[in-house]
Formats: sequence, C-alpha cells, structure tokens
Amino acid sequence: MTGTEDGTMSRRPRGTGVAEAARLAAAAHAVRFRAGCPDCRTRFELGAEALRLAIGAGPSTTFYSFTCPECGSAVRKPAGERIVELLTGGGVRTLRLHTAP
Repeated sequence: MTGTEDGTMSRRPRGTGVAEAARLAAAAHAVRFRAGCPDCRTRFELGAEALRLAIGAGPSTTFYSFTCPECGSAVRKPAGERIVELLTGGGVRTLRLHTAP
C-alpha cells in the first residue's frame, strides 16, 4: 500500500512489485530462440533457460553457448551487439567477464 495526498492508504497500481517481476519472468520463459548445431547440423528452438551469454571486453570474448538437444555437444558461438540485445531482452542469463587492469 502507498500513501496518498489526503493521508489515506491505497493499493499499488496493478503490474508493480512482485507480481510484475513474476509476469516478466514468465514472459522470458515463453521466448524461443532458433539455433543450430555445427556438429550434427540439427536446427531447433531453445528457451532462454537453455542459453548462456558471456559478455567480454570485445567481440572475441563475447559469445553465447548451449548444449545441443540432439547430440549433446557443447556449442559456443560469437555474439555481436544485436545478438546480445536479443538474448538479454529475451531473459537469457548473462555473465559479464572482467579483464585485469
């Protein structure tokens, strides 16, 4: 509840707080990403929970990874700016890599 100008209490507007966070989390799980395995050449869709994104200092250290659901291979692919934007917007867990100064 929140206070109002006249000193009374009112409920928060819908879509805020814990309920909004739960809604956003559910929406992230609904996002599907198309991917392919370079080993077995299978094409498939993965949910955000099946992907990991690592953001490094530059293009050579920024990538996403997943396990192929068909053959079980660990797949790692480079991620440019647009891919990073799509994956983070879709709820993919992100690891920020730090370099020593």
